[in-house]
Formats: sequence, structure tokens, C-alpha cells
Amino acid sequence: MGSDTFVYTTYIRTTPDALWKALTDPELTRRYWGVAFETDWTPGAPVVWEEGGRRTADPEQVVLASEPGRLLSYTWHTFTPEWAEAVGLGHDAYERLAAEPRSRVAFAIEPSGDTVRLTVSHGGLAPDGSIKEQIAEGWPALISSLKSLLETGEELPEPPR
Repeated sequence: MGSDTFVYTTYIRTTPDALWKALTDPELTRRYWGVAFETDWTPGAPVVWEEGGRRTADPEQVVLASEPGRLLSYTWHTFTPEWAEAVGLGHDAYERLAAEPRSRVAFAIEPSGDTVRLTVSHGGLAPDGSIKEQIAEGWPALISSLKSLLETGEELPEPPR
């Protein structure tokens, strides 16, 4: 049986404040992720995902923790039929995702010399579920693009799907 948490750690040549901004500023998240977040980043605040002109809002989609330059956590987004259609996800795959429990992601930011250690923990996953399989590929690609943006000023091209 697998774990219910996916963990990914990397080191980025940046500051905790610059990394925090890259995780929370809609203009920056749109560059390396393709998603802009509408929220004030206070615990309990709703988190609306804006992606490709689609807004995904849900009362259970909220900020869990927010300590600028140290920790950011929120519940993972809601899977909707509109989102599935927009990303080309078939009906059966969408049904599997929608049936899984709501998960949560946390970004731990720690100074480490002239770099910052970023640990992404995505928990509350069905151990053998579809979401875990997708994020195991998605987080490393996404965080690599974030790292590139902060270190070079340019995000990576989106990997082929």
C-alpha cells in the first residue's frame, strides 16, 4: 500500500520572500503554472483557480496556512466537468479524479545558505489513486519551471502531455 503524501524537495537560488511572491502572485504563477489564484492568502480564505479563462471555485477550496516567506498550504482544487473537458480528460478519468478525497498541498520554505530549500508536500491522497499518479509527474515539472523562472527569469516550456 502506498503513502497518502507525495513529497518533493529542491533548492532554489533565491530568497524566501522572492519564492513566496512566486507562489502567491497571480502574474508569476500564470507564467510557470498557467494558473492564477484569486485569494488574499489568509487562513480560511477561499482560493479560486483561474486557468485558461475558466474559474474554479468551491467552498472547500481554502487557504489552510499562510506564513509569508515560510509556509503556504491550501486544499487542492475541485475537479469539475468543465475543467476535465478543457484539459482533454475523458469522462472515466474525470469520474475517478472526482471520486477521490479532497487533498491538500503545503510549500515549506527554508533558508539554506545562499539558496532556499522548498519542500512541496501534497497529502490526503488516495494511496493508489489517479491524483497521486498525476501530481507525481506534475509537481517536479512545475517546480522545475518555478526554479528556472526565479534563477534565470524564464520559465520552462510546458512539457508535452
